[in-house]
Amino acid sequence: MAVVLHSLPYELMAILGAAVAAFLIGNSVTTIKATLGGFGRAFAGPKWKKQDYKDLLSLLFQLTKTMKSKGVIALESHIEKPAESAIFQKYPKVLKDHFATDFICDTLRMMTMNLEDPHQIEDAMEKQLEKHHHEGLAGAHALTTMADGLPALGIVAAVLGVIKTMGSITEPPEILGGMIGGALVGTFLGVFLAYGLVGPIAVRLKEIVDGDGAYYKIIQSVLVAHLHGNAAQISVEIGRGDIPSSAQPSFTEMEESLSAAPTDA
Repeated sequence: MAVVLHSLPYELMAILGAAVAAFLIGNSVTTIKATLGGFGRAFAGPKWKKQDYKDLLSLLFQLTKTMKSKGVIALESHIEKPAESAIFQKYPKVLKDHFATDFICDTLRMMTMNLEDPHQIEDAMEKQLEKHHHEGLAGAHALTTMADGLPALGIVAAVLGVIKTMGSITEPPEILGGMIGGALVGTFLGVFLAYGLVGPIAVRLKEIVDGDGAYYKIIQSVLVAHLHGNAAQISVEIGRGDIPSSAQPSFTEMEESLSAAPTDA
């Protein structure tokens, strides 16, 4: 055990130093920032809770209800300046998410321009969702690449240790054994860091990004359902069906939220 503890700091510095250097060289500033923020997300868990999904559906209900009853012109003031909109202001967490707000407003803006073909709008929304999701996974992909390279870096550190040992070949066996054992710590560390730390964090981050992506998918489901001529309540129910089971409100809970939501614009 003494051999491991003695070699651990040096092997760790060599392996992590090389891994961090490769990470900085191989990624853009945007990806680096996303990766650093991803560590917090991995430990904090999903961004969206049940109440957030209820708020989103309530917001979409009010917008589609207003469009049905007063026409698309009534929505112009809300989608041009959502920060000043009485409807959006009731749901500050939705308003704080710039992509969600822009996604809703841009889609409604297409509707006000008489682009009412559900298939065209659905296709345009799908492309935006794919781009946003791809960008959101940048941190997870960078961590996965790092995890893939860590075992090789561990082997490099071990080889360097063996080379150093060969320079002391005249030493007694007990000294050589300790030096070789210390060199092999690098192999252990590389594998451990890859499969016991960095790899699992990358998987967890990807899982969270995939889960949070369902939030934006609901916007697409509700607005496309509205374009197909469904009533606001039906469109919202279609969106509720897309919510992950762990955060999905019941039909009754959603009915209560919609009943409490004023529809005046």
